[in-house]
Amino acid sequence: MGCKVDNLNMEETLGVVEGFIHAGTPHQHVVVNVDKIVKASRDPALRQIINDCDLINADGMPVVWASRLLGKPLKERVTGVDLFEALMAQAAKKGWRVYLLGAREEVVSGVARLYPARYPGLTIAGYRNGYWKPEEEAQVVEQIAAARADILFVAISSPKKEAFLARYQAAMKIPFAMGVGGTFDVAVGLVKRAPVWMQNAGLEWFYRFLQEPRRMFRRYFIDDMAFVALFAREWVRR
Repeated sequence: MGCKVDNLNMEETLGVVEGFIHAGTPHQHVVVNVDKIVKASRDPALRQIINDCDLINADGMPVVWASRLLGKPLKERVTGVDLFEALMAQAAKKGWRVYLLGAREEVVSGVARLYPARYPGLTIAGYRNGYWKPEEEAQVVEQIAAARADILFVAISSPKKEAFLARYQAAMKIPFAMGVGGTFDVAVGLVKRAPVWMQNAGLEWFYRFLQEPRRMFRRYFIDDMAFVALFAREWVRR
């Protein structure tokens, strides 16, 4: 359907990230889910950014199911939320420095406060909320570069976070940069994740809809329905 995906499980993904950090050169990560595949089908620039990333995981069971039905089965989904949590734990063990960018001030500061307590030894190299004026963007990039972090988590919406990293990764010189969307809200408890059985059944999106029906209705029940047509076209082609 136009987007590359690395066929890796969580353990393999963590190994790749560790290699990126040891290399010390900038690398960009992205996850693809139903919504992002639909957006990429309509936005060639976003599709190019995704396919140029150094590491691409499948976030969402519908993507995994589609890969199986199309004859190229992915091992498992690696969600942004789960990878964020695993990398925070790894950062504490291995001494990696973490920078947090995005969300509201009270949310990002909450993550910066809670996670060193959860994972002793974790170093937060810096943090900043996700609200800045266009003329302030260069200063934001300079602040991140000056922090000399090993990992950058960017909690702003798509496709803004993908485009931000594509523009500035070379300047920020972060070995591993990853967009995490609404993960900070989950991390501080503002948004609850679905029960494990719903995650495994591919119903995490529906649980999210139940929490924010007015905001998520258009995304899930109108925009993302285009995924069905994209899949059908690919299935017929194959």
